[in-house]
Amino acid sequence: MRKFIDRLRSGLNERTEPADPDVEVRDPDHRILFVCMGNICRSPTAEGVFRHVAALEAPELLLHVDSAGTHAYHLDEPPDPRAQRAAERRGISLASLRARRVVEEDFSRFDLILAMDRLNVAVLQEHCPVEHHSRIKLFLDYAPQLGRQEVPDPYYGGSKGFELVLDLAEDASRGLVAELRAGATS
Repeated sequence: MRKFIDRLRSGLNERTEPADPDVEVRDPDHRILFVCMGNICRSPTAEGVFRHVAALEAPELLLHVDSAGTHAYHLDEPPDPRAQRAAERRGISLASLRARRVVEEDFSRFDLILAMDRLNVAVLQEHCPVEHHSRIKLFLDYAPQLGRQEVPDPYYGGSKGFELVLDLAEDASRGLVAELRAGATS
């Protein structure tokens, strides 16, 4: 049962034999991993917001979306309750998500690995095979109009920090969806 729930949560689109041989089963167009340090605030928020924005603005895209942390502080824990409440106020549920740590296979499995800050980019690049370094980017690279590169960690702050993370994630998600729809993933 756990594997089934994990597959649903992560949006895996594994190939199965269709009941009708005339039905085509597609692999995901894009595989995207959002990464922060503990995977309970920023990256699950980015995952939830991106799923929401993509469903509204690009339902034609078949996406595999997940999030993870560079550290194992909160394995299998749900997102921070403050992140969940802030997202829920905007109609986005993070309740089914559970924290996990980035694993070696992620570097080959995902087309884009989007970090919330430069520290996490550095940690990812340290563990990533050189041939996959180009997949690692800052999430806010997709929202250059914001004039900032990093999503601040709201963990030790108040509720306004979680609202800011949502605002930044919405802007970057819209920019990323626009690039995916245009066929670019720079």
